[in-house]
Amino acid sequence: MAQEQAGRTLRSAQWRAELTTGVLTSWPADPAKRTADEWVNVRAAVPGGQHLPSSVIKSRTRQIASFARANGRVPADPFELEGAPGVARMLLLSACDGQQATIECREDDPSRVVLRLQLPVRPDPRSYQDWTWVACPISLPPTVPAGAVVHLPTLRLHQGQVRADLAYSHAVPMARRVGHRVALGVDWGLNTLLSAGAVRLHDDGRITALGSGGQFRVAGVLAKQHRLRRQSEKLHAKNARHQRLTGGRAQRDLTPNHPLEHRQALVQDEIHRVNARRANLGDALAWSAARWAVDQAIAISATVIYLEDLRSMEARGMGRTMNTRLSQTVRGQIAEHMRHLAAETGITVVSVPARGTSKHCPNCLSPLRHRKAPDRPTTSGWKWALCPGCGWQGDRDQGAWRRIAARGLTQQAKTVAERSTPTMVIRATVDPLEARAVITPTLPMASRDRSKTGPTRHKSTRPTPRRRRTPSPTGPQGPAGKRPEGRAHTDRTRLPRAAHRNQGVTTISTPTTGRHRPRGAELGAGFHLHAHATPPQWETVPDPRPTPDHSADQRR
Repeated sequence: MAQEQAGRTLRSAQWRAELTTGVLTSWPADPAKRTADEWVNVRAAVPGGQHLPSSVIKSRTRQIASFARANGRVPADPFELEGAPGVARMLLLSACDGQQATIECREDDPSRVVLRLQLPVRPDPRSYQDWTWVACPISLPPTVPAGAVVHLPTLRLHQGQVRADLAYSHAVPMARRVGHRVALGVDWGLNTLLSAGAVRLHDDGRITALGSGGQFRVAGVLAKQHRLRRQSEKLHAKNARHQRLTGGRAQRDLTPNHPLEHRQALVQDEIHRVNARRANLGDALAWSAARWAVDQAIAISATVIYLEDLRSMEARGMGRTMNTRLSQTVRGQIAEHMRHLAAETGITVVSVPARGTSKHCPNCLSPLRHRKAPDRPTTSGWKWALCPGCGWQGDRDQGAWRRIAARGLTQQAKTVAERSTPTMVIRATVDPLEARAVITPTLPMASRDRSKTGPTRHKSTRPTPRRRRTPSPTGPQGPAGKRPEGRAHTDRTRLPRAAHRNQGVTTISTPTTGRHRPRGAELGAGFHLHAHATPPQWETVPDPRPTPDHSADQRR
């Protein structure tokens, strides 16, 4: 177990050393901005740099540049850039054989497994007699299938208790690389975290959109993340101030009667609590967003989810606050959870290049013009897109998921699996195939004849009188004969959520009138009161999977 954990640390250190050596051997003239030739050189010098995200190379370049400004020279090796790596306090039981650890399911209760370990009976075991077998019963969560194969867990300490990270495997449908007809396109955003919609590839090569798509809006959750981040920064600044006042010594090195001992302990405990809240909120947001996207794909019977690849995106040029909020999003966790949930149903998740998805029209590939949203004319922004070529207009995120899904279907033959991970990705687009990645607009339904060639009123023997001629019913306390004034009186003081005149299923903003008072699950919220998601309601699409014939069974 110690050798396995040391091997993982050494492999990580070797990769960082090779990355640092490659960046140093191809050091650019301007570290802030590389030219095209310098990018080619650095990718050739770094092992596996051809498909390495540019953000990894840029972050290592900035780290080396900061070291050079502070010391007047470049580092000789990565050990001058980084400190000693930390080792987690955990036991990797998967590195052991049957002589050290075994795990098996109980026959009388399939929801429980028994982990048997050989543990020493003294601090310094010297012979085989100093070891004994210990049985540890473990209850499986309900998410583990009944026929799953359970593997040896990883034991770790958490708040004074031993936790077992249990891995299991079970049979799932095989995900396909090509041959997809119905696809779900997913576009990233900030307040509107996910915008998704489905498209269909026809036999003649046409691509049509199925419905108007949906949105997963978490502006309130992201605002809470931003507040927790600012609180964490203030606590870290206060803790650093205490360390400067104590001469740079940590809390464990202070004298028992130091005046800042109690205050520094409180600040450090509060830092741990805030970090735990940030981690829990981010994890819950990632699982909720991934579950929503996979549910959309299941509802439309899609076999693939095309996800916008933003691994190389850098948040800059939009202000310090906006750049920080963009950098704090949990896109990596959402993509990882989405692949995990989609694998259970045989749905493939493919990363698609993001270049030009919000710039060009999904119907004719013409450059779009961006302007303010029509429902928020007084708010600055470029949320609305208008095509000068074909006249298409809509939310820019709604156009982006159409472009992503159409690009994935036309370029699906270029899908490859990464060598290090089983992630499927389309690395680059081909221009002849990209020219066919357009959405064919669906023709409107033929309307009935509205010409005034005949009577326009319905034939009725006794038409209903007008409102002012209708007698008013007798009230419980007031006299009769008064006409009703306007609409009927109700206790509701405002219209329900998503029922305003400027809102629809794919609305891009909330109304500016009144105060936003969400009411939990009634308003479409999931795990959080300020998370609003479009339910999985799409156009009826025939299921490509064959349905069993039960008519013969019923006749028998």
